[in-house]
Amino acid sequence: MTTEVLRYTAFSEDPAGGNPAGVVLDASALDDDAMLAVAARLGYSETAFLTGPAGPAEPGEAVPEPGRGFTVRYFSPKAEVPFCGHATVAAAVALAERIGPGELVFDTRAGTVPVSVTSEEGHLRATLTSVVPHVEDIAADDLAEALAALDWPAADLDPELPPRIAYAGARHLVLGAATRARLADLAYDFPRLEALMRRLDLITVQLVHRAGPNLFHVRDPFPVGGVVEDPATGAAAAAFGAYARQLALVPEDAVLTLHQGEDMGRPGVLTVELRAGDPRVRVAGAGVRIP
Repeated sequence: MTTEVLRYTAFSEDPAGGNPAGVVLDASALDDDAMLAVAARLGYSETAFLTGPAGPAEPGEAVPEPGRGFTVRYFSPKAEVPFCGHATVAAAVALAERIGPGELVFDTRAGTVPVSVTSEEGHLRATLTSVVPHVEDIAADDLAEALAALDWPAADLDPELPPRIAYAGARHLVLGAATRARLADLAYDFPRLEALMRRLDLITVQLVHRAGPNLFHVRDPFPVGGVVEDPATGAAAAAFGAYARQLALVPEDAVLTLHQGEDMGRPGVLTVELRAGDPRVRVAGAGVRIP
């Protein structure tokens, strides 16, 4: 392991696609200020810091094999976040390159996150399993403020995708766009949206357009992290999976495909799996080192 800051992209096999993340495989000597400084200097939406072995497993939690459980913290350029999906994928791929594919366990601030890494046709692919998610309503006044900050008329919302706040390790506001053109046109009031998100303890706003029964295009403003937009957001994808299941938008057993980053020139693909009888959500994608 090393204190070197590695650079990986998640949810793409192309280093120029997906969402870049920093990975520090041994951050045991770094305090909070040092980790925040590394994340700010790197400038990616998040950096994952492996600070030590995973703690003791709680009843019912995954128990890692020796040497395959890690305590992980995530920092944006502005603050620590409880969980980050794309940095989890990036860190898992970085570990798999060094200790081999297989089962990993990440002990995060949000809870225990098992990650499975496989090698498929020469590419590494990681699948994370979220903590138990939940979905809640958003107050009318807060929704109106979000739409005002985005400069979205209420008529541009998709009535089949009602606004909700969804959680699967971090909180995200889900808003449905009635058209792909609405989703593509993103120019928002950064300070105004950031203020609302801080008050509601939101990590991103998950903007969604449904292109097919199990096919979605998504974008994620991330002003609380100091980033205008996140290119591929695994935590939001997990939250969206919980949202889609609770609102019965998809079957209890379903595999959803989320395309993200196309409007930024960094296309990525996130696969979201729902299993009947299991409240948790699985999010999978490829990862590759950035030269």
